[in-house]
Amino acid sequence: MIDQKSEPTAVQAIARRLADAGCRYAFGIPGGEVIAMIDALEEAGIRFILTKHENGAGFMAEGVFHMTGAPAILVSTLGPGAANTVNVVANAEQDRVPMIVLTGCVDPEEALSYNHQVFDHRAMFAPITKGSFTLGDGAADVLADRAVSLAVADRPGPVHIDLPISRQGKPLGKATVQRHAIPSPVAPAQGPDLETARQWLAGSKTPIIIAGLDVLQHKASDDLAAFCRDFSIPLIASYKAKGILPEDDPLALGGAGLSPIADTHLLPLVRRADLIMLIGYDPIEMRTGWQHPWDPARQNVLEITSAPNDHFMHQATLSFICNVRAGIAALRDGVNPSPTWPGGEPASAKEALSGAFGQNEEWGPTAIVEAARAALPRNGIATVDSGAHRILLSQVWPCFAERQLIQSTGLCTMGCALPLAIGAKLAAPDLPVVAFTGDAGLEMILGELATLRDLGLAVPVVIFTDRSLALIELKQRQRGLKNVGVDFGGTDFAALGTAMGGYGIAVRDRAALTSALKDALNADRFTLISAEFDRKAYDNRL
Repeated sequence: MIDQKSEPTAVQAIARRLADAGCRYAFGIPGGEVIAMIDALEEAGIRFILTKHENGAGFMAEGVFHMTGAPAILVSTLGPGAANTVNVVANAEQDRVPMIVLTGCVDPEEALSYNHQVFDHRAMFAPITKGSFTLGDGAADVLADRAVSLAVADRPGPVHIDLPISRQGKPLGKATVQRHAIPSPVAPAQGPDLETARQWLAGSKTPIIIAGLDVLQHKASDDLAAFCRDFSIPLIASYKAKGILPEDDPLALGGAGLSPIADTHLLPLVRRADLIMLIGYDPIEMRTGWQHPWDPARQNVLEITSAPNDHFMHQATLSFICNVRAGIAALRDGVNPSPTWPGGEPASAKEALSGAFGQNEEWGPTAIVEAARAALPRNGIATVDSGAHRILLSQVWPCFAERQLIQSTGLCTMGCALPLAIGAKLAAPDLPVVAFTGDAGLEMILGELATLRDLGLAVPVVIFTDRSLALIELKQRQRGLKNVGVDFGGTDFAALGTAMGGYGIAVRDRAALTSALKDALNADRFTLISAEFDRKAYDNRL
C-alpha cells in the first residue's frame, strides 16, 4: 500500500482517487509506457489483471462495475494498445458505463521528432468519451478527481487520461484540490406542470410505465417497484433494466428493445394507454420500432429522466429532468391509487408473451434458455453476447433483481459475454455467473479463455452452436437475398475446453444441459458447454 505520509507521484495520486471511488480491479495489457501507472494501482489496493486483448479487458472492467458500482478501469499502452480499446470504449459510452481509460503515450516534446507508434490518442477518443485529458506537470489530483466525477455523473460514461511517460513519476507537490462535491438529488420543481402530472396519474384508467437505465443509476429500483404495485401500473423495461420489477410479478411485462414478436404484444398496450410514464427511460437500447411509438397529441406522456431529450426517438408532453427517485416521490405525493386496466389487457399480453418465443419446445435455442434458467438459482447472473440468441434470451430469461442479465444493449457489440462474466465473477465470487454466447462470438475472443483459466474462475460458458451468424442469415432470407458470409465450419468446443485448461461437453437435449450446468456450477474451473442445434431454429422466435 502507498505510504500516505510520503509525497505521492502523479500516478499515485490518480490511483488513490480511483481507490477512493471504490475501484479494486483494473484490466489491460502492460507496456513500458504504463508500468508506473500499473505499479501505482497495485500500491493503492487495485489489482491489475492481465488479459489477452484490450477489448476483453474493457468488458471485464464493465462486469466488475455491474457488481460493485465502482468505475471500471481499463489500461493500455500507446499506439496499437490504445487503438484496440476503441470498441469497448464506444460501448461504454453507448451503454452508460463509467469507465476510466488510462493510456500511455510519449512525451509531447518527444513526439515533435519521433513518430514510432505515435498518433493523437485524444483525437481518437474525443467522439466516444465524455472527456479526454493529458496528464500535465502538475495538478494530477485535480485531473483524477475531475475524471472520476465526470465518468459517474449523469449520464455515466468513459473518460480518457493520456499519461506521458516522464510525467507519471513526478512528485505531486502540494495538493491543489478539494474533492468535487456530489450534487444533491434534484426533484421536479413544484408548479403547474407537476400538478398536471399528478392529475393525470390520479385520473388514469390505463397507465403504463416504460423504464430504463437511469433507474439503476439513481438507485430507484425499489421505489419504482413500489410505485407500480401501489398504483397497479404495468411496467415494460429496456433490456438492461430487466428485474427492476421482479419478472414473476403480475405487473412485470418483461423487456423490450429488439424483438418484433415482443413488440406485437407490447406496443398495442402502449398505444392504448391514456398515460405513458417514461421513468429513467433511455431509448438508446431500442430498435427502430420504438421510434415515435405513441402520439403525445392524443395521449398524456410524461417522462422523468436524467438528461434532456436530444435523441428525438420519442416526444413527451411533460418532461422532468431530475433524479429518478426524487421524481417518483414527487409524482405520487398526495395522489390516491385507483383501479387500472379494467379489461385486463396487460395480463393477457403477459400470458401471450409466455408462449410467444417457442417456450416448452423439446430442444432448440428457447429450450436452452429455459433449461439453463431452471438450473440456475434465483440470484444467478447471466451475461449474453450479441446475436439472435441474445434477443431470445432477453425475452425468455426472467430477472428477479436488477443487473441479473448483463449485455451490450446500446452498441450491441459481439465478443462481450465471456469477459463480462469474468469481471462479474471476479467481483462477486459467491454468486453463480453463467456466460451465454454464440459460437461465432466466442471464436472472436477465444484468448480470454486463458484469462478465465489463469484466474481460476468456475464460470460455465453455454455456447449456442449452430455454425451460422443466425440473425444475419435470418435477415438475408427475410429479404430474399442469397446466403453469403454467414456460415462457417464447426469448432469442437468440448475438446477446446479441455485443451484450454477447463472442462468441455457437448449437449443436444434439456436433460444433458441441466446436468452439465449443475456440474459446471460446482466445478473447480470453467466449463464450455456446447449446446448444439440445427440451423434456422430461430425462425418464429424473435
